[in-house]
Amino acid sequence: MPVITQHGAKVLPSVEVDSYNLEIRDEEGFVGDRASRSAFTAIMDEWREPLRKLGADPLGEDATEDISKKKLDALLAEGDPEAGGLIHSAIEAFSKELDHVIRRFLKSASWRATEAIVVGGGFSDSRVGALAVGRTEILLKASGKDIELELIRHHPDEAGLVGAAHLMPAWTLEGFDGILAVDIGGTNIRAGVVETNLKKSKTLEKAKVWKSELWRHGDEKTKRDEAVDRLVDMLQDLIKVAAKDKLKLAPVIGVGCPGLIRDDGAIETGAQNLPGNWETKSFNLAESLRAAIPEIGKHDTAVVMHNDAVVQGLSALPFMSDYDRWAVLTIGTGLGNARFTTRRKRK
Repeated sequence: MPVITQHGAKVLPSVEVDSYNLEIRDEEGFVGDRASRSAFTAIMDEWREPLRKLGADPLGEDATEDISKKKLDALLAEGDPEAGGLIHSAIEAFSKELDHVIRRFLKSASWRATEAIVVGGGFSDSRVGALAVGRTEILLKASGKDIELELIRHHPDEAGLVGAAHLMPAWTLEGFDGILAVDIGGTNIRAGVVETNLKKSKTLEKAKVWKSELWRHGDEKTKRDEAVDRLVDMLQDLIKVAAKDKLKLAPVIGVGCPGLIRDDGAIETGAQNLPGNWETKSFNLAESLRAAIPEIGKHDTAVVMHNDAVVQGLSALPFMSDYDRWAVLTIGTGLGNARFTTRRKRK
């Protein structure tokens, strides 16, 4: 049985984490950078540039990065044919890049024999993203790769919280209604209460975000310790709201964070987009949270951390039981990744 206080664990209650934060390089840099949200924006710009020179850009004067997912989806569904054709062209080009990235991942030892990939991240929460994922699956299968690509079931903003409930053994959640969860990203920090609904499903299939708070730290010039203080305030507010509504919280905080997470809760690498230095040996987020919130409901607080892509992938765990080896890709500012092997109970 995994120890609840072990961070970045390779063995979790229901899966083994074969790898995460895998970084593969080629002559152009990190392979994963070819299939991020910024990569899609760059592809759109490549298609728009020659059209602009002719005064025939159907998307007008707006910069690509300023065009929302919602607007792109609307143009795809109801816009003029030229706008739809431009977006479809970008989707096709992006799908080829994602296809290339997945092939490179599948060649790595930790990704071999992968049967399915869950695709999450903000980009997946759009019709454009869904079509790109669907087209990528067609490209893979047409070339003989028998692999399933599935969109993450929960909203990407909530998946990073829901997955935290899978970081700890089920017995730690019994007798409680929910847990505190944190999803830390390069732009946002989200904290929430995940209602586990164990009475409805022991596999956490019915787990959902009961209440959450969002802070866009990327919009502010914030120091690391100020960010931690703000996060603590968010968690304490959620504890008060849960108590007022008589929702009994387990004395656990599950945290998803970018980078490689050491077993003591320190971040080894990959936190460069967070405010301040989160990788210094003198800083430990788990210890900071435990010191600020020593008790939840008169029980000592336990904090468990893992990589954010791992946590988001874990939210899909109840729906991936048919697969022995599966993975997650989170398409956002960058491309998060993790590969899992399902742990089967002995009969």
